[in-house]
Amino acid sequence: MNWTDLPSLSSLRAFSAYAETGSVTRAGALLNVSHAAISQQLRSLETHLGLALLDRSARALSLTTEGQQLADALAEGFGRIAQVIDALTGADADRPLHVATTPSFAAHWLMPRLAGFRAVHPGIDIMINPSPKMTNPTPGGVDVALRFGLGHWPGLDAELLTCSPVVVVAAPSLVGDLDPKGPEDLLDFPWLQELGTSESSLWLAGREVTGLRTKGVIHVPGNLVLDGARSGQGVAISTRISVEEDLRSGRLRLLFEESDENGYHIVTAPGVMRPPLRDFVTWLRRQVRQG
Repeated sequence: MNWTDLPSLSSLRAFSAYAETGSVTRAGALLNVSHAAISQQLRSLETHLGLALLDRSARALSLTTEGQQLADALAEGFGRIAQVIDALTGADADRPLHVATTPSFAAHWLMPRLAGFRAVHPGIDIMINPSPKMTNPTPGGVDVALRFGLGHWPGLDAELLTCSPVVVVAAPSLVGDLDPKGPEDLLDFPWLQELGTSESSLWLAGREVTGLRTKGVIHVPGNLVLDGARSGQGVAISTRISVEEDLRSGRLRLLFEESDENGYHIVTAPGVMRPPLRDFVTWLRRQVRQG
């Protein structure tokens, strides 16, 4: 990028303020300058770019198509700058720590341990968002995502928290002592699947199983999948870490286990972590070291 080709920051800020307020007078008040200074900056910006950013053909000014595109880019850019500055200076230190993760990981790993974090950091408010929807961390938004996968999410920092293979499980009351030789042996059983996902269908397709599941698929919220599996309502796909206690107790039987490198990762936006997030990430690492 050739920085010398960019317009002055003052003219870009004046244009952004005009686009935000819709008035040169209000833009001037926002930036604590006169409306004449705003008008001068707008004309200077148009001259520098060689573009008409404002449509002056009508009584009231309006943004041209090019002006709207620039206004959108500036709103995003200045907003991002403000968020990063808040993070660097601790201005958003009182904002609750926003954690996004899956309902299963929240219920079976995070929540049973969270009291330990609260004991050490009672002043940090936490907001847990358990959802199968993948939400990226951004300054001012989600602080950290505890995400399952291989750790490859472009534009984000990912650190392995704990390995956890994908497993297929069912209650003994449903499958008895069945020893399946392949996934096709499970097509005659009902299946449970989290709402908004197609993980069981993808798992079967990935193993070239194309037959119909004769007893169908029950779609339920993520926190109910394992509850349903324990009560014998269907075969379920989960992660090893979520069913460890069930396997030890015999409530569920392990039917298949993948031998891959999947696991849960600490996913954050690049850059300096604000203090509450730094404390939370340090605590997460300690939980894994302590087993």
